[in-house]
Amino acid sequence: MYNLELLWQIEDGASFVIGDKLFYIFGDSKAILSLERSILDMVLHASSIATLTAKFVEKVKPYGVKLLDTRKTRPLLREFEKYAVRCGGGINHRMGLDDCLMLKDTHLKTIDNLSEFMQEVRQKIPFTSKVEIECENLEMVQEAMEAGADIVMCDNMTNDAIREVVMFRNQNYPHILLEASGNVSLETIEAIAQTGVDAISSGSLIHQANWIDLSMKLEA
Repeated sequence: MYNLELLWQIEDGASFVIGDKLFYIFGDSKAILSLERSILDMVLHASSIATLTAKFVEKVKPYGVKLLDTRKTRPLLREFEKYAVRCGGGINHRMGLDDCLMLKDTHLKTIDNLSEFMQEVRQKIPFTSKVEIECENLEMVQEAMEAGADIVMCDNMTNDAIREVVMFRNQNYPHILLEASGNVSLETIEAIAQTGVDAISSGSLIHQANWIDLSMKLEA
C-alpha cells in the first residue's frame, strides 16, 4: 500500500497543451519514483486513446455520424480502454458478447435459413437486446433486413456500395440502423461518413493509438 495523494488539475475528457500540468502527486519521494513508470504508462495509454478518438470524432461530427469502438482491446484492459474512448468523444460498441447478438460471417456460414434462425433467436434473447448482422454486399443486406435485423454492419464495403445500402434502407427499412466498419482511418472516415450511415466503428481507436509526450517532474 502506497500512501500517496493525487490532485487532478483537469477533468477527464478535457484537452490540454504542451506545458500544462495534469496532476500533482503528494507523498514519499521513494514511493513516487518507484511508481513513476506505472503511473505514466496508465496516463499515457488512456490519454493517447482519447486523443486519437477525438481526431476521428472531429472528422465525422459535421455529418451526425456516431463513432464507435470495438472489442479489439487488450486483455484485462477493456473497461479502461473503452472509458478512454468515451473521454475522447467516442461511443462504446459492445462491452462483451452479452450486450448484443452479432452475427458475423463465421456465424452466418453455419446458418441455413436466416429468417428461421432469427425467429428462434427472438424467443431466447432478452426483449431489450438487439441483433446486428454483418454483411459484405447489398444482397446480404437485403436478406438481413428482411430477416429482422436491428442493426446491419456494412463490412469492408466500398463507399459506392454503402450508398446503395443506405438508399435501400431508407426506402424499405428506415428503422434499421446502419454501421460501417473495416479499414477505417483518419484519411478515409470522412468519406465513409458522407455515405449516410448512422455509425462507423474502428478498432484502430485503441490499437493504433500512438503515445503522446508526457513526463513526470519532481518539485521540492
